[in-house]
Amino acid sequence: MANIKQAVKLGVFTLAIMNVTAVVSLRGLPAEAVYGMSSAFYYLFAAIVFLIPTSLVAAELAAMFQDKQGGVFRWVGEAYGKKLGFLAIWLQWIESTIWYPTVLTFGAVSIAFIGTNDAHDMSLASNKFYTLAVVLIIYWLATFISLKGMGWVGKVAKVGGMVGTIIPAALLIILGIVYLASGGHSNLDFHSSFFPDFTNFDNVVLAASIFLFYAGMEMGGIHVKDMQNPSKNYPKAVFIGALITVIIFVLGTFSLGIIIPAKDINLTQSLLVGFDNYFQYIHSSWLSPIIAIALAFGVLAGVLTWVAGPSKGIFAVGKAGYMPPFFQKTNKLGVQKNILFVQGGAVTLLSLLFVVMPSVQSFYQILSQLTVILYLIMYLLMFSGAIYLRYNMKKANRPFRIGKKGNGLMWFIGGLGFCGSLLAFILSFIPPSQISTGSNAVWFSVLIIGALIVVVAPFIIFASRKPSWADPNTSFEPFHWEQQAQPQAAPAKPATSIASAPASNAAPAAGNASAPSDKDKAAPK
Repeated sequence: MANIKQAVKLGVFTLAIMNVTAVVSLRGLPAEAVYGMSSAFYYLFAAIVFLIPTSLVAAELAAMFQDKQGGVFRWVGEAYGKKLGFLAIWLQWIESTIWYPTVLTFGAVSIAFIGTNDAHDMSLASNKFYTLAVVLIIYWLATFISLKGMGWVGKVAKVGGMVGTIIPAALLIILGIVYLASGGHSNLDFHSSFFPDFTNFDNVVLAASIFLFYAGMEMGGIHVKDMQNPSKNYPKAVFIGALITVIIFVLGTFSLGIIIPAKDINLTQSLLVGFDNYFQYIHSSWLSPIIAIALAFGVLAGVLTWVAGPSKGIFAVGKAGYMPPFFQKTNKLGVQKNILFVQGGAVTLLSLLFVVMPSVQSFYQILSQLTVILYLIMYLLMFSGAIYLRYNMKKANRPFRIGKKGNGLMWFIGGLGFCGSLLAFILSFIPPSQISTGSNAVWFSVLIIGALIVVVAPFIIFASRKPSWADPNTSFEPFHWEQQAQPQAAPAKPATSIASAPASNAAPAAGNASAPSDKDKAAPK
């Protein structure tokens, strides 16, 4: 058994590359290329205040609750009660639903550039009806494939990640170096300031979306126990992965800025246009359709993987009695069919925003911002919850711990992540001056009303719970404050349980406003 355990342990570099593969996507590079040299500042800033804190905090929480179900529902629920725990996992699911139209918009643009006529390709890529059709066709195709079972999708995802992300990223950077080394004219002013002009508030608005580039690192926390000596090796993997990720983003963004003037950068088309321009420079235009196919394949493989993925979390929690039976229905293969259909309906409605938005680019930007807003709410709950649990669950076993002693380092790391998330959350509501988003009324209406609907919905569902919602075949471990409440009711041991953990027993009542009602509404019997 020892040999088997040793064989499955992850190395530092292996986990670092896994994190890079999970996070890096090239579709967002044009959004930062408009900032020129200062884009590097945004990437580094977001990595320091968001990427690294997310990785470390998620690692502590994942290791802490490694033997219990629920993921972010468990993490937040242990701190703040079931209502906010349900909100957290709901947001994690719904933000991925909103993400699909944006990533598939990029996929549709990639497909448009498979042709050999540049003018025709750019015209097709700008056509919102073409983009709408491709988004819906590909998404629903991926959904129906998911319903048939996803055993083979893992291989597609691995190939798609390499062919559609890693190789194109390396190629883009190499092309930029070759272009400059051979005397090509750079549209990027390398003598411009590394620091943004903070006197112009508009300069930092569009950059708020950079936090979404790094989102998802909390998933890597589940591997903390798969490492040898995780207290030392996991932080190493985090920092190496973060460094590689930042290098890819910075150099990839610079490569686009070198070949495309900032005023001509388009959020959805510029990555393909950049490759086209480089290939023309080296007299290899025949490569353009190939790279377009590769990027499209990478996008489609990723979507195929994630269509069923995030819904599994809300499905598992739903079976514990938090979602109506309708959402617990599966097909004969055990796939959560009704959740996938509801998810598909939401994607279809969001995609129809093409009709009211002035352009594909504006649609892409507003949905990206809404995704950021929702995901950041979850992160705010996660960061603050991790700090709260240091006091509410003092004696809990933490196989991986931020800081060997005391809570100072957790306050610093968790606080850094919380403040960075809060800053990005606020900025995400402000329309970027660099991108034409049409009417400000439409912009604010979509973001504010959309966010309110998504945030209020889980509270309505939670308040409507019935005992009959719980699947009798599903066992969901009680929260720690539920377990603590049980000894208090036992007459034979009135003093022992209180004396053993006074701080922990007192904390839920004093620090968790929703705890009493949550405990009364424990998972239906």
